[in-house]
Parts: sequence; C-alpha cells; structure tokens
Amino acid sequence: MFHGLDGRAMGVQLTRHLLRWGLVTLLLAAAGLWFGAHYRFGLNVTESLPNRLFLIHKGELPARGQYMAFRWLGGGPYPAGSTFVKVVAGMPGDVVSRVDRDFFVNGHAMGNAKTLSRQGLPLEPGPTGTLPAGAYYVRTPHPDSLDSRYALTGWVSQTQLIGRAYAIF
Repeated sequence: MFHGLDGRAMGVQLTRHLLRWGLVTLLLAAAGLWFGAHYRFGLNVTESLPNRLFLIHKGELPARGQYMAFRWLGGGPYPAGSTFVKVVAGMPGDVVSRVDRDFFVNGHAMGNAKTLSRQGLPLEPGPTGTLPAGAYYVRTPHPDSLDSRYALTGWVSQTQLIGRAYAIF
C-alpha cells in the first residue's frame, strides 16, 4: 500500500518549496542564460597549444599576442564550423611575407610551413601580402599547428571570429 501525501498536503509542500527555492532557481536560470549569451568553453584537442580548456568571450576582439577563437571554414582533417583557438600574430595593416617556406609578419619569424601534414597530405603555403581590414594572421608555436602558414587556414576573417579566448588550464 502506498503511503503518500494527499493532494492538499502535497500542494502545501510544493508551495513551501517554491517559496524557499523558487527565487534561487530563477536566478540560477537567468545567470545561465546570461553566461551562455556572452561566453562559451573551447577545448583544444591537439598539442598545438600548452592549454586544453579555454573560456571564450563571444564577440570580444583580441589584440596581438592574445588567444582568438574562430570557426574553421572546413577542409583537411576538420569539419566546417569546428572551433579553433590560436594566437593573433598579425593584425590588419601588417605585412606577411615568405622566404621559401619560412613565414614572417612585419619581419618577425612565424615559423616554417611544412610540405606534408602528419597524415602525409600535401600542404600549400598560406597567403602573403598586407593584411586587409578584418583579417588576422594566427599561429601557435607548435611546428605542426594548422595555422596561417597554410592555405587551408589562411588569414582568419573577422566574420569567422567567435571571440577572445582565455586559457583556463
């Protein structure tokens, strides 16, 4: 036999619960919605950066030397729309140059572009010239990073920008 509360007693219990926890629940839901509108988490699944987890501030423009999260346009081993996090090394107006397969931004070395990926696929060098408005040269210090040294990534457009990324760990 079930020994439960009758309908009236259950209503009293529910009212007490809502009076006690309803505001807290509402505030937590509002905070969650606000957080989701302004922030998201990004996970680095490769060894290209020393950090694995990033907090991404949506819409915040990064400065040179800061982490930037952007949407991958597709191609190579990653599907379109994947979130990438790289370091901003070149800003609009900077000059990207190449000598053989060595890349430079304003004369500062960015690294050597390999001819083959780790999977053995050919890699074409990325673009050179003056970065136009709304374009970024991105990189990481890792030699295998799929960054702006390669045509697959190229220059990252501001339309791809998710926001500035902050390393958590």
